[in-house]
Amino acid sequence: MKTYEHLTLYLRRDRMALNDMRKDIQAKLKEMPELLSISQVADIFNIHPDTLRNWEKEGILVPLRAGKRGDRKYRPQDIKTIVDKMGSKLTLPQLEQFLWKSADILRGKIDSSDYKKYIFGLLFYKRISDVWDEEYAKVIDEFKDETIARADYNHRFQVPKECRWSVVEERAENIGKKLNEVFEKLANANSPKLDRIFEDLDFANKDRFPNETTQRLINHFSQYNFGDTYINSDLLGDAYEYLIKQFAADAGKKGGEFYTPREVERVIIQILKPHKKDHIYDPTVGSGGFLLEAFHHLKEKENEQVARTLYLYGQEINIGTFAIAKINMFLHGLDSADIQRGDTLANPQFLNPNGSLKTFDICVANPPYSINDWEYEMFKSDKYGRIDGYELPPNKNADYAFVLHIIKSMNSNGRAGIVLPHGVLFRGGSEGRIREQILKNDLIEAVIALPPKLFYGTGIPAAILIFNRNKPEDHKGKVLIIDAEKDFSEGKNQNSLRVQDIAKIVKSYDNYKNVEGYARVVGLEEIEGNEYNLNVRRYIESGDIQEEIDVSVVRKELVTLEKERAEIDKKVEEYLTKLKY
Repeated sequence: MKTYEHLTLYLRRDRMALNDMRKDIQAKLKEMPELLSISQVADIFNIHPDTLRNWEKEGILVPLRAGKRGDRKYRPQDIKTIVDKMGSKLTLPQLEQFLWKSADILRGKIDSSDYKKYIFGLLFYKRISDVWDEEYAKVIDEFKDETIARADYNHRFQVPKECRWSVVEERAENIGKKLNEVFEKLANANSPKLDRIFEDLDFANKDRFPNETTQRLINHFSQYNFGDTYINSDLLGDAYEYLIKQFAADAGKKGGEFYTPREVERVIIQILKPHKKDHIYDPTVGSGGFLLEAFHHLKEKENEQVARTLYLYGQEINIGTFAIAKINMFLHGLDSADIQRGDTLANPQFLNPNGSLKTFDICVANPPYSINDWEYEMFKSDKYGRIDGYELPPNKNADYAFVLHIIKSMNSNGRAGIVLPHGVLFRGGSEGRIREQILKNDLIEAVIALPPKLFYGTGIPAAILIFNRNKPEDHKGKVLIIDAEKDFSEGKNQNSLRVQDIAKIVKSYDNYKNVEGYARVVGLEEIEGNEYNLNVRRYIESGDIQEEIDVSVVRKELVTLEKERAEIDKKVEEYLTKLKY
């Protein structure tokens, strides 16, 4: 009706206000009468009538009162007030649900392990476009100068006019092709910052992305403003990590390739305890969880300012996962995190000017387990000194290649935490000899056996190995063995570590003392006697502690039971005799 035409014009004139209002609300308003009841307004905005009443008490809304009962009637100006009040702000659960629904649009059309990169790419594009609009509006309000408002120095990311979200939003045909063009221009406008971020995306493939499917995705993300005013980096970052976890669960076995359970990362980070200005490195960075956990840990222990002094580095071989990690850092506001793409074993990216490997205060990793197809020949002729003093790992298993890379990447006070399959603790051959030399060099500080089924797509038992190049005096010549296999929350498909399980592991490491049936400090002499085998079962008894049995008491109980049985048999015989059986 014409009644709401001026409201529509108001929304069209103001780009920010247009973003504030959900499109489904706009559609509902089109056929509405001039005056709306409280139930109609509550239905349109999907809010409780009490919320409207509360806003009235606060003086935010002043609806008309009509009829003998004084019923509330909401006019166009009241609707505008509600639009401005609601904006596009979402709670974390609402944002998580909204983002996960975007996957429903692609589910069945694209493999579940593949569509995550398209969702993440669109989300990131919407974010930087909305933030650009927000930054532009802020400068215009302050300086009333369009040239200044468009200047590069006023924007975190450069979004050329032809790359704004509104351009794609208004597109009716060949949306996928336009998206590809936009992504290429965005990457060029923000090089090297956004190099290769969108490289693995191809929305122009009409078999995968018919125009109507792409339109649905665009319409879905257009419902909310993803600017900083409405969704801050903490909220969006948390929702993004939720989405990563959901995609990992959905992808099954492939989920483990880019996602490490946050609880496992928390154990390692709480043991390694990052400090102000530490340089932290993950050579198999995946989606970036370890680096974010280090940031969150220091933020919680100190404050955000201190946490932002951390230097974060990561390398990832998979182009799609590399993009996920980069976006993860950006959405958390960690633009300085240095994430590189490439094969860490064959082509490490973090080098000193003289070509040697850079070293770090903390190294963390959950490398792919026991891969048999790796660049063995390149590692064999290693120019980075990773096998100096050690035997070459077997050509059909890269576990110890990653271990040797991390050891070489630790600085003189470096610490490291690596998640590895149990086999690294006891396998023989060249791996056994590498393990022996590492132990003789006194680099292993702790071994932690983890519960089963913590990781997506694999039931292989895993352990955490803690390395320290500069052990405290009372840790030297010793290895702390922790058996944490029995402490977990059991799930249908996936188990998880509880808060108390994490605290128990960390406390045992911090105390570095024996805990009966759980932790034991073992001297290198004993380990040598076991031929440098670190199998947890060799050092900590398996099974529950059995209750001591007093044989004499049990014998008396058996005698008593035999007497009772004899009396019962006698009565049964009497009954049978009476019944003439």
